[in-house]
Amino acid sequence: MTDTQPTDNHRLFVTCPWGIEGLLADELSALGAQIDKTTVAGVHVSGSLEVAYRLCLWSRLANRVVLCLAREEGIEQPEQLKACTAALPWAQHWRPGTTLAVDFHGQSAHIRHTRFGAQTVKDGVVEALLAAGQGRPDIDPKAPDLRLYAHLHRGRLTLGIDLAGDSLHKRGYRRELGHAPLKENLAAALLMRVGWPAKAKAGEALVDPLCGSGTLVVEAALIAADVAPGLARVRFGFHGWAGHDAALWAELKREAEARASIGRKRCKSTLFGFDQSPQAIAAAKANAMRAGIPALITFSGGSVNQLKRPATLPAETPGLIITNPPYGERIGELPELVPLYAAIGERSRHAFPGWTLALFTGNPDLGHRTGLRAVKQYAFKNGPLDCKLLLMPLPEADGQAPQADAQAQEIAHREAGSAPRRSEGAQMFANRLEKNRKRLKKWLKQRGEPCYRLYDADMPEYALAIDLYGERVHVQEYAPPKSVNAAQAQRLLHDALQVIPDVLGVRPEHVYVKQRERQSGRAQYQKQAASGERFEVREGRARLWVNLRDYLDTGLFLDHRPVRRLLAELAPGTRFLNLFCYTATATVHAALGSEQQGGASDSVSVDLSNTYLEWARDNFALNRLDPSRHRVVRDDCLRWLETAGSEFDLIFMDPPTFSNSKKMAATLDIQRDHGRLVRLAMARLAPGGTLVFSNNQRKFVLDADLAAQYAVDDISAKTFDPDFARRPDIHHVFLIRHREAA
Repeated sequence: MTDTQPTDNHRLFVTCPWGIEGLLADELSALGAQIDKTTVAGVHVSGSLEVAYRLCLWSRLANRVVLCLAREEGIEQPEQLKACTAALPWAQHWRPGTTLAVDFHGQSAHIRHTRFGAQTVKDGVVEALLAAGQGRPDIDPKAPDLRLYAHLHRGRLTLGIDLAGDSLHKRGYRRELGHAPLKENLAAALLMRVGWPAKAKAGEALVDPLCGSGTLVVEAALIAADVAPGLARVRFGFHGWAGHDAALWAELKREAEARASIGRKRCKSTLFGFDQSPQAIAAAKANAMRAGIPALITFSGGSVNQLKRPATLPAETPGLIITNPPYGERIGELPELVPLYAAIGERSRHAFPGWTLALFTGNPDLGHRTGLRAVKQYAFKNGPLDCKLLLMPLPEADGQAPQADAQAQEIAHREAGSAPRRSEGAQMFANRLEKNRKRLKKWLKQRGEPCYRLYDADMPEYALAIDLYGERVHVQEYAPPKSVNAAQAQRLLHDALQVIPDVLGVRPEHVYVKQRERQSGRAQYQKQAASGERFEVREGRARLWVNLRDYLDTGLFLDHRPVRRLLAELAPGTRFLNLFCYTATATVHAALGSEQQGGASDSVSVDLSNTYLEWARDNFALNRLDPSRHRVVRDDCLRWLETAGSEFDLIFMDPPTFSNSKKMAATLDIQRDHGRLVRLAMARLAPGGTLVFSNNQRKFVLDADLAAQYAVDDISAKTFDPDFARRPDIHHVFLIRHREAA
């Protein structure tokens, strides 16, 4: 039906982010609107033009305020949409020369694309204007004078004029953006939900220890100072509307300016924003300046670990800590976030006893890492992410220590650090890491190995493999079986990540986490990230590049360390072939050999991956190996063996368990195909030579015909250093020679 109400009582539809409809309805009612109906991501209200203007100027939560001209049922066909649009008196709302744009949302069985829906609405508007003797409007989708709103859902059409023009969350002050900023109206909703307006009236303080570009603190200051969120906006959608009352708008804006002037002077709250990024602090200060409230906020640099009560804040002042830390959407981000959340809880508890911590996160389990109990949880959406706002009261301080004592406690606390409290399971896991370090201590001292495995799912509930690469830690989480609750698995992972930096004495940013699942083809070689973050490690005489972040594997298979030592012993003076060479670490060891006898005279390393062959070349360059003597070849190893004409004295072959790479002519199943692979390799092996054949299929069984045809020695049991001794099935290694040379 078209709107036939008196002009002083308009039907309005106010949109908002999902989950804050109830808060928005309360706000709109307080601004004078009559609530008709609350729906998903919006509220239908009625009110005068003055009310409509007030909503645009004063709503802290809304996205758009739509003047509804039609609400019709049964709209399914494009013809129905166009006819409904054309029936409206658009000439009353459009001034000649005004540019137009249509925002269309939703769909039907016959209107499936928003651009088609918008075009159909525009055609209806043009038809109505031409019928009224008006000209055809110009279309400007980016910056129109008049923006129309159309929403179609289950045949129900809402059609009207967007009085906001651009989304109301854009206050105009935020040009400087920090990392992943909150939208302004979502920030305001969080503040409303925790009762900040009442706290600000009572003169309470507010602190954001991870303020980024300052959105939460700026919005809190606007509320505390009674500054209308739309006051800094230059233009609204109604400025291009024929029904705009400029005098009424000017009066409402003057009123808002007067309230802001008084509010800034009477504001009793003190607000603080902290961030360790100088760029973020600079952006926050610039945003506060444009918002007109720079004097109300103190922005300072500093990490969460340095968080303390500002010296200018009286000890008895109550307050609110509210923050939006990173969520850890990618598993690799978790090592830094677990201690971050723990530090938020620990420092807040210590520095602000009796306050409330409001923590907004897309990862509630991380929120619980604060060590504080959430007495209330509220669901929100931050874009597509499901998030929770956790309200956690901070315990009161034990007794009232004199100021000097409090300062002494602060210094002692800072110097001693504050280890987050561990769960019983986390402490057991920490004890196991300590036990393993003690067990390996003597061997590590003798061998001087900087890269080794410390833990490999020793405790079934902590299904992790933990490898040390000098002062960096590589953590692989084995995918839990379906019988294990996903939330529990995440909690246990967070337990482990809380413990690892403390026990191993490493920085959280030097802990790298990946999830390892059963891989098909060469998925283990696929990129996980693109940081290019690699560093050098030593293994025996070899210097090698490793990358813990970008790939599932690191460039160095630690379990094969004894095999590489063996190759170095066998290599002096030989022609060496490395098949499925990966990053050619085995070739480096063979080429370097021993100090007394030297290494292989020349070598060929074969693999299909350009990425890993480049990595191999870098390893060669790092060890000053002559590329004219040590070549890399990109090819399918099966095909290369079938066509190769050279003979080699020493061959190392470590194929994947399974591969269906598109670059290969056929799939490779090592249990099925190893006989053919070995025979092809033996055809390239010189008399008296040795093939070192390895694979990592746990239940591998060597083809009996190979043992009959060649001299085969299973040396698997001899190829495990102490760090891999508890997993004797992790690989299988055989020495294979021609019988006549045995």
